[in-house]
Amino acid sequence: MLRFLAIIAPLFSTLLLAEELKVISDTFKGDQRNGISVFNGNVKVTKGYDELNASKVTIYTDKENKPTKYLAEGDVTFYIVTEVGEKYKGKAQSAVYLPNESEYQFSKKVDLIRIDDYRRIKGDRIVVNTTQGHALAESANDEPVIMTFTIHDKKSKSAPK
Repeated sequence: MLRFLAIIAPLFSTLLLAEELKVISDTFKGDQRNGISVFNGNVKVTKGYDELNASKVTIYTDKENKPTKYLAEGDVTFYIVTEVGEKYKGKAQSAVYLPNESEYQFSKKVDLIRIDDYRRIKGDRIVVNTTQGHALAESANDEPVIMTFTIHDKKSKSAPK
């Protein structure tokens, strides 16, 4: 048990000063020398308001044990709140979060919904920058990117149901 704590404590100690990062999974395997922590089975990662769920999550850290990349694989679902206050939820087959760039990269069968004003984007690759509020969507195999959004016109008295 002490060995387990010695491996995982440096990974999370720097994060606790800012915001708590919590990872729940069926199994854990850590490699402190290479800065890799692998969580398998029913993985749930939470930090602040953000939540990421997947079959497998790999967290990469630098020499100072600060996370540089999160890789989520298999039936990924997520809920994120950007620094400009936008709220997103969705699903994909894989996701990468780059904390230094404040950027999420979702891949394969992505369905992303901006909750605040119900903007929905479906594509094969969607990138969201949480500090600048920028988004990019791409598709594969000559399929279109599909965006759905609600428009309130002057004639309608109530929001659509």
